[in-house]
Amino acid sequence: MTWLSWALLSAFFAGITAILAKVGVAGIDPNLATAIRTAVVVVFTWLLAFVTRPESGWQGLSKRTWLFLVLSGFATGLSWLCYFRALAAGPASRVAPIDKLSVAFVILFGALFLGEKLTWVKAVGGLLIVAGSIVIATE
Repeated sequence: MTWLSWALLSAFFAGITAILAKVGVAGIDPNLATAIRTAVVVVFTWLLAFVTRPESGWQGLSKRTWLFLVLSGFATGLSWLCYFRALAAGPASRVAPIDKLSVAFVILFGALFLGEKLTWVKAVGGLLIVAGSIVIATE
């Protein structure tokens, strides 16, 4: 499968996640809901990692890799906590599009920190995402 196939599957499952999470967070503390979801993700991904373990295993993990994966984990945790808090307070059809402003942030951060080329196509696409999110959020 190509990167595009995986990305489309990611978007599909993220859409399902928003609906399931909205139903699941009803009536409970959003932090508890996030903890339950996170525990499931941890067990699922470790099982997957052991079943599909690459030949290089742990040897391919440098200190730099560890640092950035741990920081990414913290950022993910903060994102999920905020997302579940937003889902508990608002409609999924408005929360999820705002959450997807992350795409515009990735375009910007990719250019600033990773040296990715910011083309006019990416800039216009990012601005359209921002505009669409604003339109949906203010309906």
